[in-house]
Amino acid sequence: MNTEGSVSHRPTDEGEESIEEQGIGHLTPHWPAFPIMTSNRPLASFQLLSFDIYGTLIDWESGIIESLKPLSDRLPDSHPSELDPLALCSSLNKYERAFQAENPRQTYDLILKASYEALAKELQALPAAAGGEDPSSILDKEGTAFGASIGTWPAFPDTVEAMRKLKKRYKLVPLTNVDHVSFQKTLHGPLGGVHEGLGDGERFFDAVYTAQDVGSYKPNPKNFDYLLSHVKSEFGLEKDQVLHVAQSLFHDHEPAKKYGLQSAWIARGEGGESGMGGNVVEYLAGENPKVAFGWRFNTLGELAEAVEREAEKEI
Repeated sequence: MNTEGSVSHRPTDEGEESIEEQGIGHLTPHWPAFPIMTSNRPLASFQLLSFDIYGTLIDWESGIIESLKPLSDRLPDSHPSELDPLALCSSLNKYERAFQAENPRQTYDLILKASYEALAKELQALPAAAGGEDPSSILDKEGTAFGASIGTWPAFPDTVEAMRKLKKRYKLVPLTNVDHVSFQKTLHGPLGGVHEGLGDGERFFDAVYTAQDVGSYKPNPKNFDYLLSHVKSEFGLEKDQVLHVAQSLFHDHEPAKKYGLQSAWIARGEGGESGMGGNVVEYLAGENPKVAFGWRFNTLGELAEAVEREAEKEI
């Protein structure tokens, strides 16, 4: 076993406890060749959980796929992106990452608008003139609507209950790549259930840090500098008291490793695969993986259950 707070980068040996048996995560059956990264540090030893929102709490890929329908409906049925919606997300994400790097102070809704329009042009899925309106005007309106769709993207089924359980034990702070307006739409829409039972004037999240606040987008280290400096100034907490909880290997776990920030991977999707958050094999394979999360769970619900199991053992 590792010393407290360290991370193991090795497969489970025969006869040794699996990650499921240790009660700290879940190993997807077709990943046995990948390193198992575990920490024997108690989850209760953290004081604050920082969260990625879109991809972790919010099902951004389903939301994006639904919101891309005006574009995808113009693709032939045999088109690879029509047959594989995650591939369509990956194609969109290529532009999103590029525009975020080029225009780090631009709000996320405008990044999405530009990405939508660029993807439509790449796929030759441009609208036809209609009702006297030219194609460029129609595309502009579609892009604007796509950028405004953020607040409609659904929460994962386990999100609200899990977050309310975690609220009992931790300070909760989102570190999100969106802007204030978009996040507020999400908070009072798909995440509205987290507010049940709160007192008048009581906020669910103890603080909210957005890309708009920072002036850059994850995985830029400035975003993690901002998180930890504000956690220190607002709550008096150090880096080793913070656990970063996220789905995206690219946006969150790779910079967390570089920063020495403890993290838990919420491996949403089939085998953790994602059209937006990074290829699993690319980030986990090899002797020196790009990421070093200490816990792996398939859902936020599983993380909340693990925290509750720890608490029961303390009684």
